[in-house]
Amino acid sequence: MRRRTPPPPAPLPQREGVDPVRVRLPVDGAWATVREHLVERLTGAPAGVVESMFAAGLVVGADGRAVAPDAPYRPGMFVWFHRELPAEVPVPFPVEVVYRDEHIVVADKPHFLATTPRGAHVAETALARLRRELGIPTLTAAHRLDRLTAGLVLFTVRPEERGAYQSLFRDRRVRKEYEAVAPYDPALVLPRTVRSRIVKERGVPAAREVPGEPNAETRVELAGHRAGLGRYRLVPTTGQTHQLRVHLTALGVPILGDPLYPEVTAPVPAGDFRRPLQLLARGLEFTDPVTGTEHTFTSARALRAWTSHGAWADGTL
Repeated sequence: MRRRTPPPPAPLPQREGVDPVRVRLPVDGAWATVREHLVERLTGAPAGVVESMFAAGLVVGADGRAVAPDAPYRPGMFVWFHRELPAEVPVPFPVEVVYRDEHIVVADKPHFLATTPRGAHVAETALARLRRELGIPTLTAAHRLDRLTAGLVLFTVRPEERGAYQSLFRDRRVRKEYEAVAPYDPALVLPRTVRSRIVKERGVPAAREVPGEPNAETRVELAGHRAGLGRYRLVPTTGQTHQLRVHLTALGVPILGDPLYPEVTAPVPAGDFRRPLQLLARGLEFTDPVTGTEHTFTSARALRAWTSHGAWADGTL
């Protein structure tokens, strides 16, 4: 099987810890110029933005030189540019570094902060913040946590080692442990292992369970209960989108603060950081594929609905 030639290095530096956008021109296409292709490709951009970028010399080729507005279309050509950063409300909670060496960084991410740039969350992400704060422009996430989930995330330092760490998650060689706060149901028999088939359709906010061969598995244990609340220990074997949230909802104990399960609720206003989803990536264990070190990491964060339910329910930050 023929291996793809890797793209050339980016000729533009990062901006606010965010990489420039790289576009490879399709092999098949009837565009006369590079500009025509980008105008069609970036349909979500405001009118005139692409033309303005070309006029200002902000679209560059592999040599770092500006691509002219009338530059002919060349199939397979790479171009780079910086996206216009969206206006983002700063997430007022720090990203704590749990561990750092020359190969990896393990961070303890707060609720409401996306792991990597995506959609409306670009500079206000754990990755962009850590690149700026630690001065490591090559930092990359080995996996992701949902924006609403807090806890441990593994980042890699060296691009050439990223694949080795990503394979840990792909091959299920990382032991992940989560904690959640949800209603307590004395009739719910625990511990148990939940297996189901979960699908997440593009453009649909919530995932759902469907008949068929299971592709998601979670061990659910009750770590404690009081005042109608349960503290649950969750050990997933798989990593389907929203898996833990779907499985606890299916058991009749949806996680507190969940805006999608069991029902999708109206979005909260930007900057409303009250009552976060009570789900925490508590632990990570793995054998380092580069150094051979046995790593065990634990989040220092606490779920406020358990430690101070009144304050959490009142929305006190």
